[in-house]
Amino acid sequence: MGADTQSELTTLFTEIAHRAERAAVFGGVEVTDQGLVCAACNSAEPASYRVFSEKGALWVSLSMKDRWQSESIESELVHSGDKLNELIDDELDDLGVEDPRSTFEHFRSPELEFVFRSRVPIDPSDPSAAEVVGTWLLAYEQCFRQLGDMDVTEEDDD
Repeated sequence: MGADTQSELTTLFTEIAHRAERAAVFGGVEVTDQGLVCAACNSAEPASYRVFSEKGALWVSLSMKDRWQSESIESELVHSGDKLNELIDDELDDLGVEDPRSTFEHFRSPELEFVFRSRVPIDPSDPSAAEVVGTWLLAYEQCFRQLGDMDVTEEDDD
């Protein structure tokens, strides 16, 4: 990747970071040389929402090292019968995205993190990329906050 392209991506990630900070739903927001990292609030174990570029495409993801955290999300989806892409689409629709059609991948990365991720259907050079990707980031946070042990603020005191 050329210096100009990396500089343009850093500018894009910084614009998205400002949107994420204004939303006030993350535990912290940081632009790194790899992209944007937003800490999940109230998660049972450390987890982060990320925005990054891979092979010219923009992605949003949720990453965590804890296997049980990932399994808590998977288990809730199995028990509810909900499909993750439909839950993501519902959140995108609530945020004003017309006719959302998300797809997702779920895997264990080479860095030994459990990852849920979706490709954002926009070119990084599009003038509306920061707004669109920022919306996808917020949809991811809204969707996953409701699953598994991603928000333990309302735990039962049994």
